[in-house]
Amino acid sequence: MKRVLVTGASGYIGSRLVLRLLDEGYLVRAGIRSYEKFKSRKWSSHPNIEFSYLDVMNLDSIKTSLENVDIAYYLIHSMNPSRKDFVASDRQAALNMVDACNSSQSLKHLIYLGGLGENTDDLSQHLKSRLEVASILKTVKIPFTELRAAMIIGSGSASFEILRYLVDRLPIMVTPKWVQTPCEPIAIRNVLYYLIKCIECEGTYNKSFDIGCGVILNYQELMEIYAQEANLPKRVIIPVPVFTPWLSSYWIHYVTPVPASIARPLAQGLRNPVICKNIEIRNLIPQELLSPREAIKLALDKMQHHEVESHWTDAGLFRPCEWWSPDDPSWSGGTVYYDIREARVKSSAEELWQPLVRIGGQTGYYYGNWLWVLRGILDKMFGGVGLRRGRRHPSQIEVGDALDFWRVAKIVKDKQLLLNAEMKLPGLAVLEFDIVDNNDNTCTIRQIARFHPSGLFGILYWYLVLPFHEFVFSGMLKGIIKACGKKTISFKKIK
Repeated sequence: MKRVLVTGASGYIGSRLVLRLLDEGYLVRAGIRSYEKFKSRKWSSHPNIEFSYLDVMNLDSIKTSLENVDIAYYLIHSMNPSRKDFVASDRQAALNMVDACNSSQSLKHLIYLGGLGENTDDLSQHLKSRLEVASILKTVKIPFTELRAAMIIGSGSASFEILRYLVDRLPIMVTPKWVQTPCEPIAIRNVLYYLIKCIECEGTYNKSFDIGCGVILNYQELMEIYAQEANLPKRVIIPVPVFTPWLSSYWIHYVTPVPASIARPLAQGLRNPVICKNIEIRNLIPQELLSPREAIKLALDKMQHHEVESHWTDAGLFRPCEWWSPDDPSWSGGTVYYDIREARVKSSAEELWQPLVRIGGQTGYYYGNWLWVLRGILDKMFGGVGLRRGRRHPSQIEVGDALDFWRVAKIVKDKQLLLNAEMKLPGLAVLEFDIVDNNDNTCTIRQIARFHPSGLFGILYWYLVLPFHEFVFSGMLKGIIKACGKKTISFKKIK
């Protein structure tokens, strides 16, 4: 049995690829920076999966991850809000990967998923970086395969989310002229099939292939197809030449869940035609290619049935809440402000847990939702993620999941939920819920908000929002209890 390393295994593509490789009978090593994210994946308990800590900026971690590996997938992309210079990061990561691959005694094949685009002066920085990474990876001393894709259509992909939110929210769109740019998208299931079948196809060795659906259309036509499949009224789309990539990125930022830091390089790339030219892979690895309409229909169906396997927000470093510990003395970590509220409820822990894990998304925050919406708008105005990321599933959450402008940091079923704040703040914040079974047909639920201010402005911020805590936090906890339909025995503010 061949052992396969999937770098970026917790990301949008990587997470789905791991599952399908396991189904094909491969031994899979998931290269992830966070063990918590690994354990949260449904496939983490599979007998043929193993975890390997992998940080592409750390050469030793790559070398360790490649030990006794036959095949490696390179699915790394540094284009995220935490990377100010994603081009330099991607370059260094690719150089590290080549160094580690050339040192490996077992590796026989490296497979890379890159981006379409002709290397011209007008090519966007994002697409140029994809090509540069490919040129670096090609220098490995083992067989190398590059697959180049344009827009990937699938439930939860960043490209699909941008398309979905723009069409859902805007019946009339004054759009940039890039809506007329020709594009050849591809369905996520077709991408995964190519990636897997490359392993056994020696005809793909040391070659680069363009992968697409075989249908060329522009982004306006994609929007019109989406509106039809989503049963929306016909959208009025008015292209104008005044939208710069900078303006386009903020247009995407405010209308969709994708932040400007990611939208900007994507918007720059939308001006470049992305059409398949080298399609030899269709003969080497034949499969039924879904049309854009079929891919959009399938993605909508997955969303409507809450079957989204992975989401674009899954990618990136999972940051545990290490700046505080309940057992630390008060002087050990600097200033930390608390808001602690507690209630004793005539219910079981399981009954309280059900409404708690539905918090956010379409459910909202059980009290003063308009204030949370306002907070999300303010967050967007300052470059944050806002509330539109929503949640992957209405009632199921896993460690590492995005939940509006929170990130799920810890889950202990029926006992604890810890959310790490990812909104723009002058400091660090977490929101914790603890449930204790009192063994007398009652439970105690404690809600703890912690804030670690950054400088004087952080301290001022805490005191400015303090008056709102009294009814927002109290209302939220009472709303959770009300949603479970049980009687409150006592309610108090502790701190």
